[in-house]
Amino acid sequence: MGRYVARRLLQMIPVFIGTTLLIFLMVNVLPGDPVRALWGDKPPDPVQVAQIRHDRGLDLPLWQQYLHYMWGLLQGDFGRTIAGNRPVLDEITRAFPVSMRLAAMAWTFELVVGITLGVIAGIRLGKVVDTAVTLFTLVVISVPIFVIGLACQLYFGNNLGWITPTVQDSTNFSQLMVPALVLGMVGLAYVARLTRTSIAENRSADYIRTATAKGLPRRRIITVHLLRNSLIPVVTYLGTDIGSLMAGAVVTEGIFNVTGVGNLLFEALARREGAVIVGIVTVLVLVYLLASLLVDLLYAVLDPRIRYA
Repeated sequence: MGRYVARRLLQMIPVFIGTTLLIFLMVNVLPGDPVRALWGDKPPDPVQVAQIRHDRGLDLPLWQQYLHYMWGLLQGDFGRTIAGNRPVLDEITRAFPVSMRLAAMAWTFELVVGITLGVIAGIRLGKVVDTAVTLFTLVVISVPIFVIGLACQLYFGNNLGWITPTVQDSTNFSQLMVPALVLGMVGLAYVARLTRTSIAENRSADYIRTATAKGLPRRRIITVHLLRNSLIPVVTYLGTDIGSLMAGAVVTEGIFNVTGVGNLLFEALARREGAVIVGIVTVLVLVYLLASLLVDLLYAVLDPRIRYA
């Protein structure tokens, strides 16, 4: 196990370098000049523009800029913003806990409700409950997330007054509840469908028939034998969905005015703040890689037949 983890950690290095390089190049080919944008509609001073670009290293070739960025990243320096000259790490540190809280609530919603619906539909395959769950998940997957968010904001906030239409305090769990439900709605549908399919495939397996022939209680057969062996594809999706929830929060945070990473990323794209964009993506890449490693390690816990040489 230790050798496998070490090998996976080494494999993460080229993946991390490749993804950050790709994002760095993509950001730098975007149209517009963030330095000239500091003057707004006024004509910029060429001398000051050249001085700012020199101070930030923006006049260097792209490969040198990337090497400087990676060297600073190894020292914990994510660079500084062009507008305001603030450390990018401080901006990410301020917004990241909010998005983590929102993503954790959405992920928990996916895990509990999605698996529950999937198990019920898989056990009652072909029944009314199964049809209802299938139709519900199909509708959720088909509707864009911003439509679901705006509908919840309009109906529950403006019409019924059960929630505040926009989040006033991003640290308040109760105000983040509806945004978290909206953010995790699509993931819930996929989890429910994956669980239903896996349960339906494994319910006729030999080990289930053997457990039934032994006279084991139905609850034990479902929870210990059937559910445990059916969760591998679900765990794979839930593990990779952690990073997707962080990145996908751009729309949800924009609708509900949540001051998290998604909102920060949207503002950085509008101002073409390359250091902020690359810094946020760097953190998300690390989240993806660590979640992927954790999922691989959980396979052996769910299925004892899996061993890592």
